Amino acid sequence: MNLSYPRRAKSKPSGLHEGDKVVMHTCSEASLEKYKDKVFICTSEPWDLCGSEVIMIDGVRGGFATEYLRKV
Repeated sequence: MNLSYPRRAKSKPSGLHEGDKVVMHTCSEASLEKYKDKVFICTSEPWDLCGSEVIMIDGVRGGFATEYLRKV
C-alpha cells in the first residue's frame, strides 16, 4: 500500500534576510488598512514551514510567507 502524497514543488528562495525592509503584496492582509503600504522589517532569517518559506516581520505574530513580501 502506497501512502505517499504528491510533493508540492518548493518555491525559489526569496533572498530575504534579517534587517531587510519589505511590504506585503497579493495577499488578503495587504488590503487591510493597517498593513496597506506599511514597510516592515524582517526580524529573522527565513525558514521552511510545511513546504513554504516564511520569515518573521515586525508587528506580525508568527512566520509570514515570503512569497507575499516584496523587498523595498
